[in-house]
Amino acid sequence: AITSVKCFEIENALETLGDLGPFNPGLPVEVPVWLAINLKQRQKCRLIPPEWMEVEKLEEIRDQERKEDTFTPMPSPYYMELTKLLLNYASDNIPKADEIRTLVKDTWDTRIAKLRLSADSFVRQQEAHAKLDNLTLMEINTTGTFLTQALDHMYKLRTNLQPGESAHSQDF
Repeated sequence: AITSVKCFEIENALETLGDLGPFNPGLPVEVPVWLAINLKQRQKCRLIPPEWMEVEKLEEIRDQERKEDTFTPMPSPYYMELTKLLLNYASDNIPKADEIRTLVKDTWDTRIAKLRLSADSFVRQQEAHAKLDNLTLMEINTTGTFLTQALDHMYKLRTNLQPGESAHSQDF
């Protein structure tokens, strides 16, 4: 993930990092998030938040997520991670940071509630596969352990209840 940075008085040593720069004072340049945060911590730049990190856009995203039964596309596959990093290290560069934090959390909570309901329905209906469109890796990982354990238990129950099979089922 990449963020835009307005750099001021950047040492020439940073230009040895590769295809980054040029670092001219007052001009925005895109750099990796890790570098942007490092420069911000050293008070060498001011971070520019991504376009989607505005109250109006996040309200639209939250409202759309609440309306739809399925998962809607997020503005970034790392929206939660980016929000946490930028608000933790550069909240002074983000207008209405507290509102943004709340809106992203509301969206996250809505999506996780949908994910739990989907997982519950998946297990109850004894489905064999699921489609995970528009979920981020972080969202999938929050229920990954539960879902894999539930599927494992379902498999064991199914194999033990099959008529005509031996009492010893193979455990994978």
